[in-house]
Amino acid sequence: MSVFAIGDLHLPGHEQKPMDVFGSHWDRHFETISENWQQKITEDDIVLIPGDISWAMQLSEAADDLNAIGSLPGTKLLLRGNHDYWWSSLSKLRAVLPEKMHVIQNDAMRIGDHVFCGTRGWNFPTAQQALSAQDEKVYLRELMRLKMSLDQAKKLGGDVTVMLHFPPLFADGISTAFTDILESYQVQRVVYGHLHGAGIKIGFEGVRQGIEYHLVSCDALQFNPVCIISE
Repeated sequence: MSVFAIGDLHLPGHEQKPMDVFGSHWDRHFETISENWQQKITEDDIVLIPGDISWAMQLSEAADDLNAIGSLPGTKLLLRGNHDYWWSSLSKLRAVLPEKMHVIQNDAMRIGDHVFCGTRGWNFPTAQQALSAQDEKVYLRELMRLKMSLDQAKKLGGDVTVMLHFPPLFADGISTAFTDILESYQVQRVVYGHLHGAGIKIGFEGVRQGIEYHLVSCDALQFNPVCIISE
């Protein structure tokens, strides 16, 4: 069993929203993702998808997108992104998910020796920019939810991978409240997305304080799922 990751699939949803408006490299991007996926991922593998899965506005409108992902090999673990407006209550969502597809939302799941947990995350304050009152409220809530998910992961034991949608730090490597929490729980690795185009360069990738950080938005990966655990 190996673990792969790719985020920000931005599937069209009910509106059939094209993505090539963001550049020609997005033309038929899910076909490229699917081809690469099927070449390297087997039914025994796990694929992490940390948010921005579909442009759909309602759960019913996301059904085709979820089924398209579900038809690909492997066990898929989904996390909510800031554009996943279709994401309904967990009970409703889990009732319609294809086989071998699961969602992570402020909780944790163990598969074999590996534990997966996470939450969406949010923008964090920097020396250059403070947060608005509304952003501050969401930011503090997401810090609390990260702790909740990590507490559950700790109970399950095992090698811990955290999924976030928003980056928990930037390329400058300066610590944030998110990295402080991740380090206090001694997690092994973090995958995140959200960053696209020119923004990709501001994301941190590599090892910091013993934790692996992987930026996995699909255009950052050239639409090719990346292996983060090889077994």
